[in-house]
Amino acid sequence: MKSPTSQNVGRRLMLVGIATILAMQVSAAFAAQPLVEIIAFKHPPVEDALKPVRAGLKQHGANVRVVEIDMEGPEAQSRLKAVGLTGHLPIVILIDGKYRYTRSDGVTVQFVSFPAAAGSPEAAKGTWSAGDVEAALKARK
Repeated sequence: MKSPTSQNVGRRLMLVGIATILAMQVSAAFAAQPLVEIIAFKHPPVEDALKPVRAGLKQHGANVRVVEIDMEGPEAQSRLKAVGLTGHLPIVILIDGKYRYTRSDGVTVQFVSFPAAAGSPEAAKGTWSAGDVEAALKARK
C-alpha cells in the first residue's frame, strides 16, 4: 500500500475545507429562510379564506418555506398545544413559530381564525389580513 504523499493530503484537506464552507453556506441560507406553518381545516370556507394568503406566499417562491398541516390530524393538535393554543380554531398561521405580529401602527394581530375579510364568517372573524401576513414576512427579513 502506498503512503499518501503530502500533495494528496493537501488536496484532501482542501476538498474537506471546500465541502465545509459549502455546507455552512447552505445551512445559513436555510436558517435565514422564514418558515410559515398553515394549520387549517381542508374544506370550505377555510380553503377560500386562505387563497389570498397562499397567493402571497407563492410570490416568495423558494425564499419562504411553507408547511401545511391538516387541522384534523394529530400533528395539528400537538403543534397548537406547543404554541399555547386550544379550542376549535379553523385557521392558525405561524411565522417562525409565532402567531402574533405587531404591525407598524402598534396594533398586535393574531393569525388565528378567519381573516378580517369579506366572506369570512362573522362569528369566527379574526383581526388579521393576508396583508398582515405579508408585512410580518417582510419585517422578518
